[in-house]
Amino acid sequence: MSKFRYNEYLSQFRNASGNCRVRATQSGSRRPGNESDVTSEEETDVDPLVMSIKKGDVCTVNALATSCPSNLVKENKDGWICLHYSAYYGEAECLKTLLKVHPNSVDKRTLQEQTALLLAVSCEHLSCARCLLESGADPDISNKYKETPLFRACELENIDMVNLLLSHGATVNQRCSQTRTALLEAVSRNHIKICEMLIDAGAFINPPNSYSIAPLIVAAQQGHLRALSFLITKGADVNMQTCDGLTALHKACTNGHREIVAMLLSKNADANKCCNSGLLPLHVAAQYGHHEMVSLLVPVTSRARLRHSWISPLHLAAQHNRPLVAAALLQTGAEVNAPLPHAHSAQFADHRATALYLAVAHGSTQTAEVLLKAGARVDLDPVSPLLVAVKQGCVRTVNLLLHQGADVNAKIPCHATTFPTAIGLCVNNLPLLKCLLDNGCNTRSCFTCIYGPKPHPDATNTSCSEPHERPIQFCEWLASSIMCKWAGPMIDLLLEHVGQVQLCSKLTELLDSTEEWRAVKGKSMSPRSLLHLCRVKIRSQIGGRTLRSLTSLPLPDRMLSYLSMTN
Repeated sequence: MSKFRYNEYLSQFRNASGNCRVRATQSGSRRPGNESDVTSEEETDVDPLVMSIKKGDVCTVNALATSCPSNLVKENKDGWICLHYSAYYGEAECLKTLLKVHPNSVDKRTLQEQTALLLAVSCEHLSCARCLLESGADPDISNKYKETPLFRACELENIDMVNLLLSHGATVNQRCSQTRTALLEAVSRNHIKICEMLIDAGAFINPPNSYSIAPLIVAAQQGHLRALSFLITKGADVNMQTCDGLTALHKACTNGHREIVAMLLSKNADANKCCNSGLLPLHVAAQYGHHEMVSLLVPVTSRARLRHSWISPLHLAAQHNRPLVAAALLQTGAEVNAPLPHAHSAQFADHRATALYLAVAHGSTQTAEVLLKAGARVDLDPVSPLLVAVKQGCVRTVNLLLHQGADVNAKIPCHATTFPTAIGLCVNNLPLLKCLLDNGCNTRSCFTCIYGPKPHPDATNTSCSEPHERPIQFCEWLASSIMCKWAGPMIDLLLEHVGQVQLCSKLTELLDSTEEWRAVKGKSMSPRSLLHLCRVKIRSQIGGRTLRSLTSLPLPDRMLSYLSMTN
């Protein structure tokens, strides 16, 4: 455990004057790595033998041991005997007295499977630990979490305790319940001296199988450069993989340890080893946004391996909104329009392919802007990225895509409509709808109905002669129970972008359903002004692409304002 955890552990037993006291156990409150409370405070106060041990009163302990030797091994409700208290309170002389009477109790365990030696080590009582070891205590007995005294000494970074335990034959490669060894604990604390002591005593630098955690990988993961360098000089395998196929490079890239990555590469770490999920270290660095490491890894990463990956680093940067990574990859030659492999693309209903689409789909506007500036095309995906941006309601991304030539009238192939899909995606978002209409969206198609002023057939009683897969009309979509409450404002805005139109019977019925929408109906029936009709005609002649760049035309400001629908 760390010093903080250790202090937290001791604080449970410390009173205002700084003396150790023992508090009541709360079953189930222990977290792995912390010692639980041992007995009740009241019991400690009334037991004269325990109180004598706590005070270090060896004479009284001797007297009580002589008169009632059986009391020395009497357990409390937590399985503690006097020997445990002596080790816990650091009373070596009391330990000696107790061991003379009951030498066989040296390895007695509490209900938490703690020996007196483990308690002495946990409380850093070196003299008590030495006394117990010299009396034959087994240094390899662990607690219920399989933590040995050596493991605990390494957690506490206690060099003297480690040295004492090793000198008495402590096993160095024993693992706790979390499969961590003493060496792993020393490495995780970047404690080189203890690492050296353990390795000299036979600690495994390279674990015998992939299910064991390699010390080098722990050093890389936590960014401990000194420990990493030391392990490499001792023969650690820089390409060791975990059971998930992860290398030290993968771990360093995940956590952004640039110096560790540089060190590993200088020691011939293989940047082309994939983990079990098929990702290279470069993929990981891109995913987590470490652009400086991307620059280190690109020169040593095989382009052939990248081509055969199920996803490119650029796609990952786009997906996780890593604009700096995307820029670094593009500067080093990444293809901005490279698609995902078909097998991976086919796993998605929209068959997404480009990094741009992933950026838009995940709301990565900054990365989308980087990709667009680098030449990303907006027409390579089966579903237009513009429709995704509209669905998300992101006006900034919509404008970016429109200015790069995205088709404002794009439709979803598997959902046929007679009007632009983008209009159908502007649910209760009139500002976004206006943005689309201002940029040349085909507004007139919303008023082109095959039934016109005639009554519309009931959708549940459609004639068998009517095509089964007939495209949905705007009036049918707007009349749905979800959309009909926004019919008035939407039709009102649409009328501002068309000339004279005739509303079909269904749209008229919708406007008649709400009193305040009657004005919209009247607007559609009134003749439009010549000024408005001319503007609509000019805009239709100019075309959508030119409309998106009106400000670049050599026209007076008043004319630009007129054509852009701002007055």
